[in-house]
Amino acid sequence: MEIKERILEKAEELFLRFGVRSITMDEIASQLGISKKTIYQSFADKEELVFMVFDNLFNHCSEDCVQDRARAENAIHELFLAIDMMEGFLKTMNPYILYDLEKYHPAVYKRFLSFKHGFLYQSIKDNVEWGIKEELYRTDINVEIVSRFRVGTAMLSLDAETFPHNKFSVLEVEIQLLLLYAYGLATPKGIKLIHKYNQQRENKNV
Repeated sequence: MEIKERILEKAEELFLRFGVRSITMDEIASQLGISKKTIYQSFADKEELVFMVFDNLFNHCSEDCVQDRARAENAIHELFLAIDMMEGFLKTMNPYILYDLEKYHPAVYKRFLSFKHGFLYQSIKDNVEWGIKEELYRTDINVEIVSRFRVGTAMLSLDAETFPHNKFSVLEVEIQLLLLYAYGLATPKGIKLIHKYNQQRENKNV
């Protein structure tokens, strides 16, 4: 692995686990066993490193979503594949990370908003339209309102005022919100599939 890729990988691991603000370039260098000078040969400053880490992360999330759509059996199965993806991502994620980005790295936060309101919104809308076509989601829903609602609640688990981090697991909140969303959309046919896939998920995690 090239040194630049190693730096990006280690920085992503540390940022997601401990937050962006608390991790210095010295800490990244120490974790990798290299000098800080070596990092600055690949990145002009911490801002550039943070931007590249999260730009790569959003690109990988986009690729994963596209792959999930391709292998999903139906629209509801796609939702549960999204849960699988979230589990790996949120288990160790620092809940204050978006706060760090918004306050200290506005360009990176702007990139996050672009991903959220662009790619993520379109993916959700496509899923809703797919589910209606398959008769798994109700036909009386307003697709755009529902899609925007889901985008708006996608990171609600990170809101410490609504879900204090010492009382709630970020992952558990996200799963509960997604299930609530799915049940709100589903027809009786769709509800049977929610039960099926949720039981499979719970069995896998036993």
